[in-house]
Amino acid sequence: MQTVERTALFIDGANLYATAKALGFDIDYKRLLKEFQQRGYLVRAFYYTALIEDQEYSSIRPLIDWLDYNGYRVVTKPTKEFVDSTGRRKVKGNMDIELAIDALELAPHINHMVLFSGDGDFRSLVEAMQRRGVRVSVVSTISSQPPMVADELRRQADEFIDILHLAAKIGRDPAERAERPPRNYERRPATQHSPAPVDDSGDDL
Repeated sequence: MQTVERTALFIDGANLYATAKALGFDIDYKRLLKEFQQRGYLVRAFYYTALIEDQEYSSIRPLIDWLDYNGYRVVTKPTKEFVDSTGRRKVKGNMDIELAIDALELAPHINHMVLFSGDGDFRSLVEAMQRRGVRVSVVSTISSQPPMVADELRRQADEFIDILHLAAKIGRDPAERAERPPRNYERRPATQHSPAPVDDSGDDL
């Protein structure tokens, strides 16, 4: 008798947003969750993003609220503001450590980790999960120019899934995009879609 695969999703929010944007489609998080629930036993679905706390309203808050109530474990932390060497003000919010700790703690309870990120910094985490007997799939794309996934991460993964091949299953209906409400929609009840998260690529430091 075949054992049902126990899977956990780890979504690097800013990275996934940038990847989908580069390919010209929006993620439908309800469909994404359903897709992976159908593939096996989904133990947990994590979503990581940084938030700008001093803003009166964060454009990503509706998405965060929706995810929180609809099957995702949302992990956030405040961004840090700094001035770079050229004197430009930048906002920094890196969630790599939080994602890595959660993955390693969950490793004894899953067979399969699905990482939605192309960030090469995760290569060591993927290797560590594999040493613990966990199969790792990386979801990103090589279909954009330039590719959104680091070569070293793609090589380390047990399986690389180009998100372009998932677009029909987890993408938002283009017709729905055409019917977007006006800009003041931000004050309306939360939906599952939202503008871009803060950049947490880690390239600025």
